[in-house]
Amino acid sequence: MSPFLLTRTLTEGATEAALRADVLHGLRRTPKSLPPRWFYDAHGSELFEKITELPEYYPTRAEREILIARAAEIAGATGARTLVELGSGSSEKTRFLLDALPGLHTYVPVDVSESALTQAGRALIAQHPDLSVHALLADFTGGLALPGTPGPRLVAFLGGTIGNLLPAERAAFLASVRSLLSPGDALLLGTDLVKDESVLVAAYDDAAGVTAAFNKNVLSVVNRELGADFDPDAFEHVALWDAENEWIEMRLRSRAAQTVKLPALDLTVDFTDGEELRTEISAKFRQDSIRGELASAGFELAHWWTDKEGRFALSLSTAG
Repeated sequence: MSPFLLTRTLTEGATEAALRADVLHGLRRTPKSLPPRWFYDAHGSELFEKITELPEYYPTRAEREILIARAAEIAGATGARTLVELGSGSSEKTRFLLDALPGLHTYVPVDVSESALTQAGRALIAQHPDLSVHALLADFTGGLALPGTPGPRLVAFLGGTIGNLLPAERAAFLASVRSLLSPGDALLLGTDLVKDESVLVAAYDDAAGVTAAFNKNVLSVVNRELGADFDPDAFEHVALWDAENEWIEMRLRSRAAQTVKLPALDLTVDFTDGEELRTEISAKFRQDSIRGELASAGFELAHWWTDKEGRFALSLSTAG
């Protein structure tokens, strides 16, 4: 059986330091904000899995539909011997690519969860005994160094997660990915598309209230990790469509004037009645906008696939 290797590039205490910095910066600015990466503790990850199964939340199903239909084309177009997946999680959707890539030598999952990397990596080796798995415990938004593996390389960034980055952050991220690749390597990118506002808002404000619980979970994370005294019930979940920027915003709206204490940061934060804390943006895209952003980072859009309803897209771009 091929080896499972795990390289840790997150130093001890790095996650805690990043959380402290993000909370300190976000709660001191106007308007207040917290980045979405802090949704995903164990409970938050469970809630997100439930979200992906909701009737209103189409992106996961739509992307899976494309992967099933197009995996063989992706394999033929790339001839990848190394597959790198950013934010790999359970590696569930990646299995369609692994099955379709006959010449694949190495899979490199990248995630901040060591348990997810270990569990998924060992399961994949059991299913693909000739596959080498070299997992990276790393934050791919903070710069990344890939292990020496055979090319061509295919980097997959799925789920529409790129939409959580602001435009300048997206540009920096895509440029950093391009810097890891050689001519002939490729990027497979999942992007949610602009569509009717009612469909978009419903996907982030489901009738069962699962997304609301997921949104409020970030407050529970800050309470647990930084000793804060947020009352999640004192905030209301808000999802709205920003037509100018073409993104969904998730916010938490204070139900009353209140003061929150964060002893670990020696910080006290006041909220006025109705004041909103932004917790996520989820940008939606058009083919021309994706082509332009990729080109600016040194990629050439080669293939564009959507699900049957045209809700979601996978694009395959080559490193120029």
